[in-house]
Amino acid sequence: MEMMQQEEAAAAAANKAGSEVTQNQTIYINNLNEKVKLDEVKKSLKEVFSAYGKIVEVLAFKTLKHKGQAWVVFDNPESASNAISKMNGYPFYNKPMRIQFAKTKSDVIAKADGTFVPREKRKRHDEKGGKKKKEQHHDSTRVAMPAYPGVYGSAPPLSQVPYSGGGGGVKSNLPEAPAPPNNILFVQHLPHDTTPEILQNLFDKYHGFKEVRMVAAKPGIAFVEFSDEMQSTVAMHGLEGFTIQQTPMRITYAKK
Repeated sequence: MEMMQQEEAAAAAANKAGSEVTQNQTIYINNLNEKVKLDEVKKSLKEVFSAYGKIVEVLAFKTLKHKGQAWVVFDNPESASNAISKMNGYPFYNKPMRIQFAKTKSDVIAKADGTFVPREKRKRHDEKGGKKKKEQHHDSTRVAMPAYPGVYGSAPPLSQVPYSGGGGGVKSNLPEAPAPPNNILFVQHLPHDTTPEILQNLFDKYHGFKEVRMVAAKPGIAFVEFSDEMQSTVAMHGLEGFTIQQTPMRITYAKK
């Protein structure tokens, strides 16, 4: 399938507040790790974002122009909006994703709602419009602004701040840095009578599940191991906040 054109400009030239892209079914992601194989990126994106709704397609391309970028198409705008609010800035293969609504519809959605325009016609139309705009504004200047302020400098969400372990003295007023994504999850706030079998019944429905480890001397916590970090991430998003005996679990990546 072909992808929407000119989306890469979205991250490099966001305008002032108030000129946000209209909410739609497609999200645009950039700042992806270019060292990871494209097929693996697409598969992992589908696994991670399927937690927020039905995915119609995932688009990513090998061309130099489109490296580090992808598009995820949901079947409704609400799912796309939820995915953006929950996953923008989230570490994906050790790089924070930058996510916003796509500026144009994907071809599959345009064909479904009857607004699809063949790409050659669209290109000719855009070239005519661009020529007129250039003539009218030949002496104007535009300054590119960063699209996602605060992604790198913002504090991590509370759901990613690791368990402090208690005891000892207060070492710092600042929260510890969250553990980087890995294949082992740290589960907290468990009722003290929670058994490994209970947790296994919850986590083994997710692909890649390996085992549950609990520490007898420290009731209320557990470690859940998966084959890789993407499988653990899917499970974490699926079960974060799940209640056992009216107590919601808290799940983060374990420190290694």
